[in-house]
Parts: sequence; structure tokens; C-alpha cells
Amino acid sequence: LSPQERMPQTPPFAAMFDSSGYNRNLYQSKEDSCGGLYYHDNNLLSGSLEALIQHLVPSVDYYPDRTYIFTFLLSSRLFMHPYELMAKVCHLCTEQRRLSEPGLDKNWIQKIAPKILQLLTEWTETFPYDFRDERMMRNLKELAQRIASGDEVYRKKVQQLLQNLIRKLTTVGQYEEVLAKINATSKDHLTLLKTKPQTVQRDIITVCNDPYVLAQQLTHIELERLNYIGPEEFVQAFVQKDPLDNDKRCCGDQKKTQNLEAYVEWFNRLSYLVATEICMPVKKKHRARVIEYFTDVARECFNIGNFNSLMAIISGMNMSPVSRLKKTWTKVKTDKFDILEHQMDPSSNFYNYRTALRGAAQRSLTAHSNREKIVIPFFSLLIKDIYFLNEGCANHLPNGHINFEKFWELAKQVSEFMTWKQVECPFERDLKVLQYLLTVPVFSDDALYLASYESESPENHLEKDRWKTLRFVSEATP
Repeated sequence: LSPQERMPQTPPFAAMFDSSGYNRNLYQSKEDSCGGLYYHDNNLLSGSLEALIQHLVPSVDYYPDRTYIFTFLLSSRLFMHPYELMAKVCHLCTEQRRLSEPGLDKNWIQKIAPKILQLLTEWTETFPYDFRDERMMRNLKELAQRIASGDEVYRKKVQQLLQNLIRKLTTVGQYEEVLAKINATSKDHLTLLKTKPQTVQRDIITVCNDPYVLAQQLTHIELERLNYIGPEEFVQAFVQKDPLDNDKRCCGDQKKTQNLEAYVEWFNRLSYLVATEICMPVKKKHRARVIEYFTDVARECFNIGNFNSLMAIISGMNMSPVSRLKKTWTKVKTDKFDILEHQMDPSSNFYNYRTALRGAAQRSLTAHSNREKIVIPFFSLLIKDIYFLNEGCANHLPNGHINFEKFWELAKQVSEFMTWKQVECPFERDLKVLQYLLTVPVFSDDALYLASYESESPENHLEKDRWKTLRFVSEATP
């Protein structure tokens, strides 16, 4: 068997949702028109939860459209736990088998097995974190066992499916351990300084004097962290977390991963790292040089398509301990920085950034190299967009149906992100630089202000009072 025949493949995400938006032309089987699903112009708009689940389950002569599989698996967790859905899918598959004509058992297995296997493959490849739940794993193994019974070909396929899944889950476990180690070493050792050290042992420019290389290493970190975010993490962020709400749909125990939060923390770390590096040097001209260096790094990030690092750098340079250093800024050639600020200007709902992002996404679609495929969106804005889409539309229609139109839109946004997160980073890794970026201690807010006042004296009463308090605290700290 060729590798293609051996394992059904999930299509690449870009191919799933067509250019006009999303591929909603789901073929209707006879039951659908009267089975609790509502269509308009052959587009599925709504349905009861039961009918939508039924629509997910393959039969001898039906296999659900792949965009439907992704959309339903993504959004169903707003209504039920993945393990409850898996149990229902298993039940429906067995039910079908029971209702098939007696004596056709072997024949039925041959017809339906590849389809059920394909559905399980798509589920385990796209939402592997669902299977960190033992109940999910149990159901998966039971259904897989049933398919594999008595047929060597399917037994091998099932084995491969389980091996791939376990490999994915092991990798994410190892990644989480590494993250925990990094976080433990990079907690602010330098929360406050007594006085500014006259010489800093290491700074970013000594570690990496080429802004282009630094931008590439930032892109490594971004792509690695993006890659671990599961599509369901976006939706789980909306799941009811109200402890007073005893509704069964409150899927509190289903959040099995923290990759989305870890990625947001990385953005904050990078902003604080930039501010720390600028406030550290004793001499004005050194501070100015660091500002110009980071401007060049940010520009390279923009050219690469790494908008998240770009935004983190700009927000670090805009922190008040940095922006108040007026004498330092007079020494900086700011024209390049102004251009970048204009690109990321929040007015008109980030119009300039969204235009640049669309350009990068377009380039990515026609790209011949991984270098041109890179699109790393400004992440907190992406989360905000998805949040507002969720808040702005009801999950249910007045007739109690699930509003599936909303979920097509949600799946379309998440699937674009899925395409971007699968890009391999084409740049060479520089371990020394990566180590520095991930673990060098950064200043807290207070430490940044203190360093800033040490560099350029307070200008008004408010600043003077704050400086006095900070010095008092730092001297009192052992």
C-alpha cells in the first residue's frame, strides 16, 4: 500500500474553505431535508443539535463534507463536552450496524470502516488535545477496535492512527515541560535595582548585533508557540466559566491546554524585554542606539510577516518609562519608527495593519518558499475579533436551532490561523540568541520606572514622588 492509501489525509486548511469564503455546499441526503436541518440555496444554516450530530456520522453511502467536520467539531464544544460527542458518534455507528441487514456484517464493515476511520483521523489530527481526556481515548479505542476486528488492513490503519495521536500528545507534553522550565528561570530576578550598574554584563546588542538575525530568532519562537495552539482553544475561551452557573454546558474541566495563554505571556515578555534593554544603559547615546536597533528589528519583522513580534516591540518602546526619556529620543533618528507606528496604528479598527496582513496572507497563498509563507498575526487582535464574532451573534435561533451560519464564520477565521501556524520556520536557529530572548531576566514595572528616573531625572511632582517611593522600597528590599 502506498502511504496515501495507508492513511486517509486531512486536506490542508487553505483548501478547505474556498476563496469566496467557505464551502457551504454540503450535499443533502434525503433525511437531511426533513431531519432537523435547515438549508437555504443548498447552504446549511441551522439545525437541532441531534440532527447536526447525525450529520457528522458517515453511513454506507454518505460522508460529511470536510468543512462541516471541522466546523462542527470546533463549535460543538459550546454545547457539549467532546467526550459526550464522541460517545454519541460511537453509539450512532453501532446503531447503524445493528440496523443493517443480518448476514451483511462483513460487507457493512468493508463499506463503512474506511469512512469512520477517515472521520476519526480528521478528529485526531485536527483536535488532538481532545484526547488528553481518558474518556475520549477509551471511546476512540473501542470504536477503532470494532472497525479493526477481523480485518488485518484496518487493524494496521487503526494502529497507525493511535500511534500518530500518541506521538502528538507526547510532543505537547514535552513542550509544556520546557515552557515551565523557561518560565521558572526567567521570572524577574531583576525586579528592582538599588542603583544602576555601571556596566551591564550582557545586553541584546552584544548577544546579537544583527537586527535581521534577531528578527529571525523571534520568528522561530513565534512559530513554535503558534504551532502548539489547538483550534479549540479559541472556542474554549468563550465557554461559560461562571462557577454559580450549574448548567451542564459549563465545560470547565475541558480546558486541557494553556498554549494560548503561554503565547500571550510571550508577547508581554517581549514588550518588557525591549523596555528593559532601553532603560538599562547608563549613557544616553547607548540608549538611543538600542532604540534604533529595535526599530530595525521591528522593520525586519514587518518584512518577514511577523506582526506579533513587531507589535510587541512597538508596545515596549511606547511604555511610559521609555517614552518619557525625552533627551534620549532627541538622539534617535525616528523616521523609521514613525513609519512602523503608522503601520500598526489602532485607529479605524487597525485599518493599516489589516491591509498589511491581507497582503501577507495573499503572498502566503501563492508562495513557493516557506520564507514567503510566513504570516504571524498580531495575536491579541485575532483573539478579540473571534471574541466579538462570538459575542455579536446568538448561538441559538428563536426556534431553538443552533445558528450554524455563525459557526461557518468562526471556522473560517480559525482555519486561516490553522494554515499560518503550520508553516515551518526557514531560518537557522541561533541557540545563544534564543536562550537570551527566552530566559534573560526582565524588569517589572517598578524597576523600569526606577531605571528610567535614574537615566533622566523626574520632571514633575508626580514623578518625583514616585521616584522617592521606588528608591525607598528598593533600599528596604534585602
